[in-house]
Amino acid sequence: MSEIALATDFAIIIVVATIVGIVARQTGQPTIIAYILTGLILGPVMFDIVTEDGLVESMAELGLGFLLFLLGMKMRFDDIREILRPIINIAVWQTILQTALALAVAWALGFEPTEIVIIALATVFGATPIIVKILTDKDEITSLPGKIDVGVLIVQDIYLVVVLALLGADELGSASEIATTLGVIAVMMTFIALFSILSSRYLLPKLFREIADNKDVFLVVAIAWAFLFIAVSEQFDLSLEVGAFLAGISLAQLPYSKELEDRITPITDFFILVFFASIGLRLAADDLLAYWWEAIVASVVLMVGNFWIMFYLIDREDFSVETSFLGAINMVQVSEFSLVVGALAVQQGHIGTDVLGYLSLMALLTMSVSTYIINYNHTIYGQARPWFSRFESAAKKDIDLAEYTDHAIAIGYDEITERVLPILEEEYDDVVIIDRQTDHIDALEAEGRYDYIYGDFRHGEIRKAANLKGASFVLSSTVQPDVNRALLEEVDDDATVFVEAERIDDARELYDRGAAYVIMSTYLTAEKLSEYLEQYITDPEAFRELIERDIDRIEDRDIGAPTDRQRRQAETGGDDDD
Repeated sequence: MSEIALATDFAIIIVVATIVGIVARQTGQPTIIAYILTGLILGPVMFDIVTEDGLVESMAELGLGFLLFLLGMKMRFDDIREILRPIINIAVWQTILQTALALAVAWALGFEPTEIVIIALATVFGATPIIVKILTDKDEITSLPGKIDVGVLIVQDIYLVVVLALLGADELGSASEIATTLGVIAVMMTFIALFSILSSRYLLPKLFREIADNKDVFLVVAIAWAFLFIAVSEQFDLSLEVGAFLAGISLAQLPYSKELEDRITPITDFFILVFFASIGLRLAADDLLAYWWEAIVASVVLMVGNFWIMFYLIDREDFSVETSFLGAINMVQVSEFSLVVGALAVQQGHIGTDVLGYLSLMALLTMSVSTYIINYNHTIYGQARPWFSRFESAAKKDIDLAEYTDHAIAIGYDEITERVLPILEEEYDDVVIIDRQTDHIDALEAEGRYDYIYGDFRHGEIRKAANLKGASFVLSSTVQPDVNRALLEEVDDDATVFVEAERIDDARELYDRGAAYVIMSTYLTAEKLSEYLEQYITDPEAFRELIERDIDRIEDRDIGAPTDRQRRQAETGGDDDD
């Protein structure tokens, strides 16, 4: 195929995916569904405009690698440390019971033995990107049901990587070969995982501390790190997804991970689009509808069965009925990873494209329905609560999770914020500092007094990590108008917000947007200068005493303290508009 034809195909895929994606957002559907529908529209199912060639296939495989890399970067073990034991219990038994249910459903529907095994392995996963995205948008990702779901998804993702590695193996002809292959995979993954953990503890913090202030190098090194793990995995005869996933996990444990996740997401979006569109391009209309009624029956049975399995397992850990219900109802869908497993199984010749069509239709149906279920989970619980009250008991009690609420946030660490932090600490339980300069983060870490988040305040992940909407007081020491506008737009109406501005017009606008006080550095400087000049003229001796005190304060400051110039630059995640 000519280069022009390839460029045309990619242009068509992107344009159609954009249009379908807009429609999906308007109807509350996730973009992954839009990408799959794009492939169905452009492939043999409908118009047969674009065919899957070698380049599309290569890009799709790279997209899968980036998807697993991004997935690994979301696996921050600190997020679930408080409830690790019950999560492991829930996740292990959920995997066993849902796999058994999927096996029974596939057997009852008349599939062949190999197909039954692949279908069971493929349909046990929750839709991580969809669940995390919707719960984050609803500010429920840090709630107890949200953390339980995220913890279970983390264990599922590790299981997914093992399944992908197993399906990617060359020899699976007998039970002994499968056992041998699993043993080899376990040893190799353990070796790479140990390297990942040791790197995240000893190598990566030093490396990223040196380069984090350079945004371009910061991103390139992260991507290079992913490709390094991919190369190592392939040397061990493991799939590239294993290496990408473990690379993401090692980066996830760094304080720079949220900033990095936001920066790498736009790049991964393109490759993920191509991957899911390529699945649609592989399917003919006959494949998609070959088992249409089986897909409908299986979707209903699995969604109901998955709910009751999760509800029972969470309830067994003595969480409240509401937590058990919400945690279970968020996890009822057959995820997009069923397509990942199915596509690899087709590539290895274990199943035909008709079974991939069955998995695709099931994923489309359950993900579409579950999107609305998650969005209205509290409403559904309110209707079902009288019936579920029979499961309540005095022994069931939720764990109190540590989270930021009614706290203070300081955007930027400089001369202004440093002086007022002790006052904020006395008034509020928690003080969180958002900054994007490594020397500032190092100073905060060495002091060990305040919580901090490394990153660009403009990025949504950073604001959510600090729980901006739940803050009672916010101080912004940046003069960048777009940062302060975003702050005032998102913060709670009852919060007190102090911001900084250089120009009168900016100050006027910020007051109009709800700022409690706008710090005018130039105005305050002029006022202070006039006071000092008057003191110098009227009482030179008192003036000299004032100056001596200023000099003492300057000399008492740490050598590495932030300067005014640094404050004007990328401390909050962006250069000054010089």
